[in-house]
Amino acid sequence: MTIENINTLGELKASGYTSKSIKDELRDNLIEKLKTKSVTFEGVHGYENTVIPELERAILSRHNINLLGLRGQAKTRLARLMVNLLDDYIPVVTGSEINDDPLQPISRFAIELIKEQGDDTPIYWMPKSERFAEKLATPDVTVADIIGDVDPIKAAHLKLSYADDRVIHYGMIPRANRCIFVINELPDLQARIQVALFNILQEGDIQIRGFKLRMPLDIQFVFTANPEDYTNRGSIVTPLKDRIGSQIITHYPMNIETAKKITQQEAKLNAQQTSLVSIPELVKDILEQIVFEARDNEYIDAKSGVSARLGITALENLVSTAERRALISGDDHTTIRLSDFVGIIPAITGKVELVYEGEQEGASVVAFNLIGDAVQTIFPKFFPKIEKLEKQDEESPYDAIVSWFFNNSEGFELLDDLDEATYKSTLDAITPLEDLINTYQPDLKANERYLVKEFVLWGLVQFNKLSKYRYTEGIQFKDPYGSYISGL
Repeated sequence: MTIENINTLGELKASGYTSKSIKDELRDNLIEKLKTKSVTFEGVHGYENTVIPELERAILSRHNINLLGLRGQAKTRLARLMVNLLDDYIPVVTGSEINDDPLQPISRFAIELIKEQGDDTPIYWMPKSERFAEKLATPDVTVADIIGDVDPIKAAHLKLSYADDRVIHYGMIPRANRCIFVINELPDLQARIQVALFNILQEGDIQIRGFKLRMPLDIQFVFTANPEDYTNRGSIVTPLKDRIGSQIITHYPMNIETAKKITQQEAKLNAQQTSLVSIPELVKDILEQIVFEARDNEYIDAKSGVSARLGITALENLVSTAERRALISGDDHTTIRLSDFVGIIPAITGKVELVYEGEQEGASVVAFNLIGDAVQTIFPKFFPKIEKLEKQDEESPYDAIVSWFFNNSEGFELLDDLDEATYKSTLDAITPLEDLINTYQPDLKANERYLVKEFVLWGLVQFNKLSKYRYTEGIQFKDPYGSYISGL
């Protein structure tokens, strides 16, 4: 019998349906996925050998879970993806505020309805998409919000005393019975509110206005927390931590390739942008390396973390910078340039917390320097390493380029909004760049050659072979000593 034909308690019993707690439901469906080697948490990258196995073990153990990690580590996403481990539909007593199981009712309403109507009690089938509730913990959250309170209007209307459970207005947690309930940023919840969760987690009691109501709620709790919160804003009270079965520590992507997958998946780029703007792999590498550099930068607060959202919003800004430039210059197609990276500075400054020395430097300066740091890290993967100390008579692959700048003491300017033709002819003027690329990167695609030419210039700046000056309309590259010597 299909669920379309099961609309009453009698029909449900006849179908042979058996009740199951939500933790058993999650466990059984996870077991099936593990047996068939199916992906349990689709779209989460970098956790395959760390977080996800721990999460699966917690589900198999029927634990409530605390996901502990810095911002932008997919904690909430993991919680939301647990919905996919629920049954497609479950039966619920029609009209129940707390999703009563028809075979195991717990509310006064459902118990009395079944007592009155018996096998004719109406039921409906609740889809798994509706079995997820989420609450952001904020200091203004009250016990009434999450557990419930006495409703005096209901008491007066029904002519009942406040000691009668029928006068209760249920909060978010009872209404999430038989659901996954997520509390984000748990340490931000006031300690007295955390205390109110003790009995719900352990015994299933809820206490409202001095009288206890025995309600064995069936809930899978998932909490998220930031370790920074334990010292800065609040803490998880020890008895509550004791009642949470598994604490799972999340982390940022371990390598560039994983970070690129996440950014590519999450960045919101439309077809118009992707058809107008080409994004070479080198651009993606530099972009993710910027995020890695930010996490290790002395001016950025490591305890606060650098979210994966930085890479996502930076890519969106980067493409928009190239798109805007192409629209202004009238080009039908363009490739992202290194000079376009100045467009991601607003994405960086809004995503990092600076230490005192960083504030002194200035957020924009720190962000701009991160681009250079990323180029410096990646540069030796494409071209010969530039040593800090070189023998005086030893030839370098970069000598011809440095000499070109030495002989052009006025410097070389690359403006941000050049059209494609002018941009290419400007870079072509530095003839030794072509020879270097032909020698060390001969297989480059045509649309990537000019990006790599810029990349070489930035790399030579980072290794002190050239100097650069950023001004409003673009960047000027110069030989660091040429202008001084020519002045002499």
